[in-house]
Amino acid sequence: MNIKQMCEIAKVSRSGYYTYLRNADMRLKKDTQDASDYELIKEAYDYKTWKKGAIQIKLRIERTHGIIMNLKKIRRLMKKYGLVCPIRKINPVKAMIRANQSNKTYSNRVARCFNQGMSKKVLLTDITYLTFGNGKRAYLSAIKDSTTKMILSWQISLTLHQEFVLKTVGNLIDNYRTDFDVQITIHSDQGCHYTSIAYQYLLKENNLFQSMSRRGNCWDNAPQESFFAILKTETYLNECRTYAQLGQHLIDYISYYNYDRPQKGLNNLTPNEYDQYLISPKQYLPVPYLPEVIFV
Repeated sequence: MNIKQMCEIAKVSRSGYYTYLRNADMRLKKDTQDASDYELIKEAYDYKTWKKGAIQIKLRIERTHGIIMNLKKIRRLMKKYGLVCPIRKINPVKAMIRANQSNKTYSNRVARCFNQGMSKKVLLTDITYLTFGNGKRAYLSAIKDSTTKMILSWQISLTLHQEFVLKTVGNLIDNYRTDFDVQITIHSDQGCHYTSIAYQYLLKENNLFQSMSRRGNCWDNAPQESFFAILKTETYLNECRTYAQLGQHLIDYISYYNYDRPQKGLNNLTPNEYDQYLISPKQYLPVPYLPEVIFV
């Protein structure tokens, strides 16, 4: 069989065949270089046995051998020789929440004016994690009255699914709708739960103004952060072995916090007592009545 027939069978041009022959030495040289470079990559990958991605391999080669190797080259050789690095999987719940984000943020309407002189006008909300049992983790979503410091609604969940945040707001609306001030505002950070379409729609449909902390500024929601810190300090979460026990423990503590735990900032009244004082001040004299702060 001659060259012409072979090219026809292989469906390549004769010029392409001759070019392939001329470049044989170049390909051999490239394969040799690839094998040499892969030895450096494998050595870096195996360093102290920990798993490494392409970036860590690149940095290790530079530190050990002073050789700067292109990331594309490292990834190409890893693929060529079947060296697989670990890939952090995207949390499916977070991915779903982000997919439903509106990316719309709101200004800091509260501006740290937490003490409004009246209840159910400025509410604060946030999420924290709780560790219980032998390193198990749950999440707590809570809504706090910024003036009375009373926890008005809360939910726990084993995941960061959007639903438990929406349920926190739903319970608040069901229990306190008739007590809301006409300018009621709910303040949060700029987390994905609070920029989601579902959350913002729920607030808008129920005439709740939305306010957000400035990015990376925890002081804009300090009273809520303070509650989480107090809860973790005063409770016995690690003694809860099951999720059900954790739930009951939180029911007992938040009831104690609202109705039996006096606070210095409330003139030694409990949050519930201070809430009642704001409704009928004469019952709790000489607690000073605080003037209402009007939003612009």
